Amino acid sequence: MPRTVTVGFDGSPESRAAVEWAAREARLRALPLLLVNVWEPVPEPMGRSPMLGPSAQQGWAEHGVTSAGPGARRILRDAADEVRRRHPALDVGLEQLTGRATEELLKAAVDAEPLVLGSHGRSGVAGLLVGSVGLHVAAHTERPVVLVRAGESADDEHVRDPSGAASTGTPFRPVVLGLDAAHPDETLLRFAFEAAALRKTALRVVHDPGHRSPAGHGTPEGAAPDTAPDHGDALGGALGPADALHASRQEFPDVEVVEESPPGKAADHLVAASREASLVVVGRRVRHSPLGAHLGPVTHAVLHHAAAPVAVVAHS
Repeated sequence: MPRTVTVGFDGSPESRAAVEWAAREARLRALPLLLVNVWEPVPEPMGRSPMLGPSAQQGWAEHGVTSAGPGARRILRDAADEVRRRHPALDVGLEQLTGRATEELLKAAVDAEPLVLGSHGRSGVAGLLVGSVGLHVAAHTERPVVLVRAGESADDEHVRDPSGAASTGTPFRPVVLGLDAAHPDETLLRFAFEAAALRKTALRVVHDPGHRSPAGHGTPEGAAPDTAPDHGDALGGALGPADALHASRQEFPDVEVVEESPPGKAADHLVAASREASLVVVGRRVRHSPLGAHLGPVTHAVLHHAAAPVAVVAHS
């Protein structure tokens, strides 16, 4: 199957923001965009469903949509037509599915580069309020998943102009990467470096204070000793020596890398960095255990409180 930027759409404001973000990402990656709607059958029309949140229920009910029939397909087509109008050069496809939302989206994620989902947004400190479907998919798929809050716009990803106004005419804000620099993972690094390269912006690497980078890599001398708990689930994998970051620099020489090793909780620093980021990238270690897949505490906190879209990248 050809790669696509795939986005879940249910008619809600958060999914509409996700569609627009996915369209911009598809243009950056020169890939087709695929809009996917999952109609999850319920005992009564428009009953509660994880995929179909209250805002989506209200919007679809206003259009008389109570099943995965012509009405649902019409709203999906209208969304695709709107994307084509705003991005005329983009190849846009759509797919209407019926079944459990989590299962169908996990299948859709297999060919996604990445899979994009909406998050119920709140302004201010609350940041992202991720729904059960988004959390489940991010915790179980081995493909990258990006969560986009309601209200996210293209202007939010760019630095403000001299007058203080937001504009897509200015450069992108940095991409922020949460990394356990003592145990970097190639998949996580590649996604973050590529995201920064596509945006022609810097990569801001926030890693645990217990690690000191090789000379000349920008980490301040005298970093505080590491007294924080292990953040491996969110900040990296188990690939090998810390010079993996150096190898990524070699592969992406045009990406400016700024390393930071602040003391304190990793989640707090990543959430703070997200306020000036175009994208936050965190990891999720793939686990094969009786306990099943899950998101680490740092990734979970970043998903709920970040002020920018968050990419969760699964790794070994």
